Amino acid sequence: MTSLIRRTRARGVETLTLDSPHNRNALSSALVAELADALTDCAKHGDIRAVVLTHTGTTFCAGADLRQPPPPDALVALLRQIVELRKPVLARVTGHVRAGGLGLLAACDIAAASADATFAFTEVRIGVAPAVISLPLLPRTDPRALARHYLTGERFDAAEATRTGLLTAWGDDVDDVLAPVLDGLRRACPEALAETKQLLTVKVLEAFDRDADQLTALSARLFSSAQAREGMTAFLERRDPAWVL
Repeated sequence: MTSLIRRTRARGVETLTLDSPHNRNALSSALVAELADALTDCAKHGDIRAVVLTHTGTTFCAGADLRQPPPPDALVALLRQIVELRKPVLARVTGHVRAGGLGLLAACDIAAASADATFAFTEVRIGVAPAVISLPLLPRTDPRALARHYLTGERFDAAEATRTGLLTAWGDDVDDVLAPVLDGLRRACPEALAETKQLLTVKVLEAFDRDADQLTALSARLFSSAQAREGMTAFLERRDPAWVL
């Protein structure tokens, strides 16, 4: 079976590359499971100082795979695993990020993108809501900006993503943006990094503890609804859904 996650390591930094070009790195059941396994393995290695999550192709992640979506609880578990990992996790984006892919960014401790990256919460346009991914998103982003993007599904750029708190930074060359960050992490004491990350993620994990069951149920209900079937069918058929005026 072809691997959907490519792994490389250099100077204490493990890079996990989403490599599912047939569906633009969408969150299929298989990709979610393989990424979770890779993170579990990273946790076992003391010589891994940080984890970088990146991608092949022009799309970081297209959101949930509409043909083979992961169970909502599996996505919740993956997002929590990123938040709880006792190593900093960084997102490196050089392409487009949609829907559930934005949950991955929000779960990461630091997220950087190139200037041509684009972002959109497209859930409302296919008849669902950004339910599960709200667990890391709501505690970490500007609520007024997020309201607009959640409700309209509009596309926005890296500058706006940084302003809202979705990204840490952006620039013409994402590797130039991340170079001083990775240098800083390599200079830090590993145990101090772990304890500092724990301080920073308290509010995010409180959201998981409080809201995960409710949002998982909401996601399952919406994805099984008639409106979602129409929205997803319209998306796959490249047409407007019936509710568009």
